[in-house]
Amino acid sequence: MSASDTITAKLTEKFAPAFLDVIDESMQHHGHAGWREGGETHFRVRIATRHFDGMSRVAQHRAVMDALDAELKGRVHALAIEVLPAEGPFELPNRV
Repeated sequence: MSASDTITAKLTEKFAPAFLDVIDESMQHHGHAGWREGGETHFRVRIATRHFDGMSRVAQHRAVMDALDAELKGRVHALAIEVLPAEGPFELPNRV
């Protein structure tokens, strides 16, 4: 299973998100620390879930990081997290 598929599966199981987008941004980090041939080292997660209602931004990010602990200790070098409102809108402009 790819790192992207693993991230998607774990976050879906843990948080039952209304929206989840897992983006492999590894090629944007070619030559940087942690980059490996074949990618799957740098990811952006956009997630919207009621699970985060009432949580601080730091607590939301910690919850995602805890859910992906094994991946972050292994093959994933960097993770950007964007928490979206559970009621939407779910799309954000692409960021470079």
